[in-house]
Amino acid sequence: MAELIYDKTGRLIFTEEMKKDYTLLVPQMLPIHFSMMVELLRKEGFHAVMLNTHHRGIVDEGLKYVHNDTCFPALLVIGQLIDAVKNGGYDPHKVALVITQTGGGCRASNYIHLLRKALEKADMAYIPVISVNLSGLEKNPGFKLSLNFLRKAVFAMMYGDIIMNVANQVRPYEVTPGDTDKAVDDCIRWLIAEMDAGKGLSYKSMCQNFRRICGQFKAIPVTGESKVRVGVVGEIYVKFSPLGNNNLEAFLLSEGAEPVVPGLTDFIIFKIHNRIADIDLYGGKWIKKKVCILFKRYVERCQKAMIQALKESGRFRAPGTFEDLHRLIQGYLGDGNKMGEGWLLTAEMLELIHSGVPNIVCTQPFGCLPNHIVGKGMIRRLKDDYPYSNIVAIDYDPSATQINQENRIKLMLANAKALAKQEAEKELAGAAK
Repeated sequence: MAELIYDKTGRLIFTEEMKKDYTLLVPQMLPIHFSMMVELLRKEGFHAVMLNTHHRGIVDEGLKYVHNDTCFPALLVIGQLIDAVKNGGYDPHKVALVITQTGGGCRASNYIHLLRKALEKADMAYIPVISVNLSGLEKNPGFKLSLNFLRKAVFAMMYGDIIMNVANQVRPYEVTPGDTDKAVDDCIRWLIAEMDAGKGLSYKSMCQNFRRICGQFKAIPVTGESKVRVGVVGEIYVKFSPLGNNNLEAFLLSEGAEPVVPGLTDFIIFKIHNRIADIDLYGGKWIKKKVCILFKRYVERCQKAMIQALKESGRFRAPGTFEDLHRLIQGYLGDGNKMGEGWLLTAEMLELIHSGVPNIVCTQPFGCLPNHIVGKGMIRRLKDDYPYSNIVAIDYDPSATQINQENRIKLMLANAKALAKQEAEKELAGAAK
C-alpha cells in the first residue's frame, strides 16, 4: 500500500507512487464527452474508470454524508463516488476520487471539500481526492496534466459537442434502432486513435473530422416523419447527466419527441468571457484580459468551424455562435449576471425559441439559487415576449418522484402537439384558399 503523504494544510496528496496502481473514479456528466476524457486519461497512464451507475442507492449515500440543504448535483456526485467505493468491487485502499473544481462563486467550488468531509464521516479519509482545475487551486505530484493532454481535452470537448448534436438529430428517426449509438462508439474510437497518434489536433484536421462525423451520421437511414422538438436547458450537471435528470433524453425519445440539447462549447466560451467581463466591470490586469481574449477567439473559431460543417452537411441544423447568444440576451440580463450558468441559461432558451424550438424543459436542481433566477425566474418574461413559447420548469431533488416529473413533461408535450396540429391545420386551410 502506498505511503500516505499530507501537505501543510493536512490535505492528502495523490503521489507519483499512487499513479502506478490506484484506480481513478470519475463521476459522469456528459456521456460522450466524458467517455473520451477517460480514454485520454488512460492514454496518459492512469487507471481511470467513468461511473455510469444509476440507482436510488446513490441518492441515499449522498443524503447520508452530505447536508440535505446542499445543491442536488453535489449530493449526486458525492453519493455516486462513495457508492462506487463501497459497492463497486474496488479496493478502497487503492482508489482515488476525481472531481472538478471551478474556483468561482458557484457551490461547485465547494464540492471537493464536501467530498473530503463525507469521506471522513464514512471512515474513508485515507482515500485521496484529486481536484481537476485550471486555477492552480490544488496540485498533486501524481496527477499532472501535460499541455499535450489539455490540448487533446479541448478537442475532445469540441468533438463531443458535434457528435451529441448530430446523434440527437438522428436517433429519434433511425430506421434500425441502435445505429446511432453504434456510430457514436465508432466516432469515439477513431477520434481517440487519431489523437493518440498525434493526428486530428490541428485546426485543419479538426475541420476535416467535423465533416467526417457529419458524413457518418448522415449515412444512417432515417424515416421521413416529423416529431416535436424539445429543448433541454438548466444547471449544467442536471442538464447533461442522465443520473441528474432521470434519463430525460431517453424519456423524451420514448414520448416521440426529439431532444435538442445545447452543447458544452458555449459554456466554455461563457466562462472565458466572464474573466474578460470581470476586468471590464471591476478592473484587473490587462495582460490577463489579453490572454483570455486570444483564448476566447480560438475556441470561437473552432465553434464556427463546427457550425459550418453542420450547415454544409445539408442534413443537420446548426446552432448559433456564442456572439449570437450574447446579442439575444441584450435587454434581459447583463454580463455581471454570471454565477452558475448566469445569463447563458436565459440566452439558450431565447436561441431555442428563435430557432423554432419553443418547447423547452428547464431543469431546476434543488439548492441552485442562481439557476432558479436565470432559469425559472425568467420564464414569465420570455412568455410575455413570446406567447407561443411552451416552457416547463422541472425540479430535481432527493424527494422529487420521477413519475411527477414525467407527468409535467407529458403535459408540456401535449400542449406542443396540440399547437403543432393547429399550425398544420392553418397551413392546409391557407393552401386550400
